[in-house]
Amino acid sequence: MARIRKYFYNTDTHRFEKLEVSWQAKALKVLGFVSAALVTSIIIVAIAFHFLDSPKEKDMRSEMREMHDQYATLQQELIDINKSIGELEHRDNSIYRGVFESAPLPDSIREGKEYTTIDPAKFAYTSTEDIVSNIKDGISVLQHRIAIQKKSYDTLESLVKAKKQMLSSIPAVQPVSNKNLERVASGFGYRIDPIYKTPKLHTGIDFTAAMGTPIYATGDGVIEEAGFDNGGYGNHVIVNHGYGYETLYGHMVKIKSRVGEHVKRGQVIGWVGSSGKSTGPHCHYEVIKNGNKIDPVHFFFNDLTAADYERMVRISAANNQSFD
Repeated sequence: MARIRKYFYNTDTHRFEKLEVSWQAKALKVLGFVSAALVTSIIIVAIAFHFLDSPKEKDMRSEMREMHDQYATLQQELIDINKSIGELEHRDNSIYRGVFESAPLPDSIREGKEYTTIDPAKFAYTSTEDIVSNIKDGISVLQHRIAIQKKSYDTLESLVKAKKQMLSSIPAVQPVSNKNLERVASGFGYRIDPIYKTPKLHTGIDFTAAMGTPIYATGDGVIEEAGFDNGGYGNHVIVNHGYGYETLYGHMVKIKSRVGEHVKRGQVIGWVGSSGKSTGPHCHYEVIKNGNKIDPVHFFFNDLTAADYERMVRISAANNQSFD
């Protein structure tokens, strides 16, 4: 294509002459064109960025949505963990501390712990996936610790229940009502036999009482014997408390319990009498541990204060004559 040449009419020479444009004019024209194009481009890019997302922004928006979903999941897991921790705290306050008669921990102590703060700079160059992964790992460890702690509490709860049952079974009260400690007639040890008037091992404590006074089981257990004994106990009852403990109640006027019956501490099992080898109405009481008869004076800890216990020991140690 032929190059177009521009001419102009020169009035001085009255001729058409070729139009010559200076390089300054050309430069100015090019600069104007470039400036206009640049401004137009900026306007178009600004409009595009305002209404359209760049590829990077699309990736960021997608990552934000994913983070939001993962955060919602983690938040629900934290809610579940808080519920589990709340359950453990409730069991700690209401069960274990209740059993051991210990005051529950106040919330101010539970919530006043100092936790390690998170340094944001640590995660400045960490990807979202790594942050979420670290959080998940921490939650997983916490869930495992909670599960282990629950199992530990379950084991402890079983042990506490077994211990509570044992404490309910071990003899711990007097077999007859004796608040003033005036009914102890003869204690454990060598005493004068009321029939033969010679020293003889007295294997229990004699509680004097009026005929028909109620006799109570001194601990939870099962009636092992209930009947008349020709060897001297007369109408008697033997309670098997488990854990190697048995108790014997002799010389009853009448037996209330039957063999195989489960009895509770404080339950009436018979009434005071003078049956068998006896010189007057009383209850002969024995504590047997693993087949050996031991001093019952040490098994009234639910009945006696420290001062009463000392007095009971002095009374039962008196070297006197037994009733049987």
